Amino acid sequence: MIFAGPTHEHLQLELISTSNSNLVEEQDKSELAFIWILEKAELIIDGVQKSFEKDQVICLTGFHEVKEVEIPEARLIKFNRPFFCVLDHDSEVGCKGILFYGSSTLPVINLDEAAKAKLEALWNVFSMEMKEAQDTLQLEMLQMLLKRFLILCTRFYSSQIDLDQMDSQKSNLVREYNFLVEMHFREKHQVADYADLLFKSPKTISNAFSKLGEKSPLSYIHDRITLEARRLLGYTDKSVKEIGYELGFEDIQSFSRFFKKNDGCSPSDYRENFNLGKIDNPQGNRV
Repeated sequence: MIFAGPTHEHLQLELISTSNSNLVEEQDKSELAFIWILEKAELIIDGVQKSFEKDQVICLTGFHEVKEVEIPEARLIKFNRPFFCVLDHDSEVGCKGILFYGSSTLPVINLDEAAKAKLEALWNVFSMEMKEAQDTLQLEMLQMLLKRFLILCTRFYSSQIDLDQMDSQKSNLVREYNFLVEMHFREKHQVADYADLLFKSPKTISNAFSKLGEKSPLSYIHDRITLEARRLLGYTDKSVKEIGYELGFEDIQSFSRFFKKNDGCSPSDYRENFNLGKIDNPQGNRV
């Protein structure tokens, strides 16, 4: 089911099965998407094969490189920026730096029974509205339903990663930091660079992240650079030197040292292994 508005607004809701699972691969760079897994599935995302369990929701941007391997049953929601811009409406949905534009790891929401029931009800209303004859109010109605979906998913994921346990000031600082890393990781490689943009000290930022008990703010920068390097090495023909320069490194040696430290192999070896299908993911699956 597709809604196409008068000024290039695009929204797509689909039930995915083995017969049309290729739809998860077809994504424009301006699009964001949710894949709600209904039966255990296998996907290759950014060159890594991942297993997903029933009632997990995957949050994707158009910059993720996705290839379906096996998707028996899933639901897909895909929308572009003209339909709804999560950056312009962040005060309404609060997903910037959480679900989209700010995670060096793939956001995956685990639905419990209560969360599943809420999204089930919303999906049914969404589907019914998509089947209605298009009129002047349909765009607003669909945007309202998408906003509710975004808000619910943000709540679920924030609770899952304990972001909702932080006070709002620290929570917003983490979100803004993550978003700024997404925008500037190619040229800004130090926590102090982002502290300046946020008018905070590096120590204040580190203290906020320590509340999450996970990665340091510097690790977020390094992981994001490494992820982009993997994408460019695996999916483009650019030379290692060109990729290093694009990611803000002055010479190929400094880029190679950085990549090997963070990925365990040289950029050239990574590309060779990728092309041979020998890239391992953290769970040991091979692509």
